[in-house]
Amino acid sequence: MSEDIKKDLTAEIRDLVVEFRTDYGVVQALNGLELEIERGKTLGLVGETGAGKTTTGLSLLRLIPNPPGVIVSGSIKLDGKDILSMSDKEMQAIRGKTVAMIFQDPMTSLDPVMTVEQQIAEVIKLHEEGGQAEALKRAREMLELVGIPGSRGGEYPHQFSGGMKQRVVIAMALACNPELLIADEPTTALDVTVQADILDMMKGIQQEHGMTVILITHDLGIVADCARHIIVMYAGKVVETGSAEDIFYRPAHPYTKALLSAVPRLDLEQGHLETIEGAPPNMANPPKGCPFADRCPRRLPVCGKEFPQNTRLSESHQVCCWLQRGSE
Repeated sequence: MSEDIKKDLTAEIRDLVVEFRTDYGVVQALNGLELEIERGKTLGLVGETGAGKTTTGLSLLRLIPNPPGVIVSGSIKLDGKDILSMSDKEMQAIRGKTVAMIFQDPMTSLDPVMTVEQQIAEVIKLHEEGGQAEALKRAREMLELVGIPGSRGGEYPHQFSGGMKQRVVIAMALACNPELLIADEPTTALDVTVQADILDMMKGIQQEHGMTVILITHDLGIVADCARHIIVMYAGKVVETGSAEDIFYRPAHPYTKALLSAVPRLDLEQGHLETIEGAPPNMANPPKGCPFADRCPRRLPVCGKEFPQNTRLSESHQVCCWLQRGSE
């Protein structure tokens, strides 16, 4: 990679291995993860439950619960700085200021005994200068930014709907203008119209502030609408990366094709939706080869023995699949 391109990277992960060491064995949550995201862009992380998407987001904030989680090896760089070598104090200064995360469940992300403006103000006071009055004023401004009247800042989380709670969580994440926002299933459990409002609001804020976004989701419709570059994960590994056009119109990995076949499309005639047979592997006893091999309808003998190296299909499109090794 050229130095010019590296300067435009907000986050860079190399060969990251994360394990959860439990009483029932060692679970490999991430196994050799590689990730890059350019400044100001949106990267979509997709895959079914257990693929390692949320663990990736938590790793970028070094919030893997320890115990039982352990970052075994690899590097995580934010703006060229390796966060794995930083002290706890240095990381505390980064969280919320340089990198912020919208956690998956807004119902449990908010303190029920504090007003929403107090919770946003706490984040502001941690990273910005000024007193309580100034922090509360800024908190109300953040509520306005996400479409909630500032006058409602003195209310408690139980007085808000699910969609409004999600807006409050987004306001907290954006309170200190982070360079990188990690949005973990930001529209889970919301109805379709509220989902659209939340996503449109996030895109508008991103464009206004030039923010970089990692969008974690299992919903391919959402990622198609929001992300320019997509990483497909399966069982702790990246199996395919590409532009949105690559992934949706030229998918190369059987898992990516299976995911797309399971999604209803208005632009295609579909008799019925496909299903993916079987279940993800037990990562306490991970397979030697491709983790998707046991579920793959086009499995080759080598698939169960060795994980394939990256095959570059184009400048933007890469896949880890033995079926594609002859196309290099």
